[in-house]
Amino acid sequence: MTDTLVDIRNLNVRFNGARTVHAINDLTLTLRQGETMALLGESGSGKSVTLKTLLQLLPPKRSQIEGDIAVNGVDVLSLSGKKLQAYRGEEVSMVFQEPGLALDPVYTIGDQIAESVMRHKGIRKEDALSTALDMLRRVRIPSPERRLRNYPHELSGGMLQRVMIALALACRPKLLLADEPTTALDATVQIQILLLLRDLQREFGMGVIFVTHDIGVAVEVSERIAVMYAGQVVEEGTTREIIKDPRHPYTRGLLAANLHDAERGARLNAIPGAPPPLDTRPDGCSFAQRCPLAEPKCRASLPPVHHPDDRRRVACIHENAPVLAQ
Repeated sequence: MTDTLVDIRNLNVRFNGARTVHAINDLTLTLRQGETMALLGESGSGKSVTLKTLLQLLPPKRSQIEGDIAVNGVDVLSLSGKKLQAYRGEEVSMVFQEPGLALDPVYTIGDQIAESVMRHKGIRKEDALSTALDMLRRVRIPSPERRLRNYPHELSGGMLQRVMIALALACRPKLLLADEPTTALDATVQIQILLLLRDLQREFGMGVIFVTHDIGVAVEVSERIAVMYAGQVVEEGTTREIIKDPRHPYTRGLLAANLHDAERGARLNAIPGAPPPLDTRPDGCSFAQRCPLAEPKCRASLPPVHHPDDRRRVACIHENAPVLAQ
């Protein structure tokens, strides 16, 4: 019996339209049962596209997907119709960045959670509303009986995000996808939501993939971190390994570009340049044009992937190079 929950192999996602975008390029990723992983990287690195591919939420006419995705042994890319509907919500659920846009404004909170439970569990509305009430209590919404009858516009941003979490977990999925669920919240509410997600993950024993560009958030919620750049995983390891011993120049640049321990008036570190446009598939290291260690061979061919141990990997010829002074 394998303990692998998510197994992504050689995934490629290309968007066709006015211009072609190679959003995901040969991505391989695994997640074990009950494990929490953060996908870390700049905007445009492919984090959200990876999550949407796991749920088949990309526009089919504009998207070309190649590779293999298995979630709990199910071939995701082969699903369609009722099997796909059952997979969404029962096996995998998602918490979106903007709950105000994800919730229907004309239905009460209770009705929206109950509808999902009735669809997937086949139970009566009264029982589904009881489940909805129980979930509101679990996500620690005050006065849950009253909130059950509220509409989305009557709740604050923090409350709406708790409702989204309750909706996502109402059918007890094995995998939760969280796409920057705290970005629009203030700092006090943000930490409350992060702690809530961590507690619920432990209570339900589910796997979680958490998308963020905030290193502090990744440290708070995840056991493992996969650093993404230009649609590829450039480094992966435990949270401690990534924070204490970053091997890829991009990871080092991300860790250096933060306000922690910064002196007042001092110049902040930043990664120069911008991510590549990805209108063509990379045939060399995508980070080479911004990398202080780049050599001609970095641009000429894809970097080798080093595996210091079983679940640690770094895609760089300089993976053992010393950290350069800023």
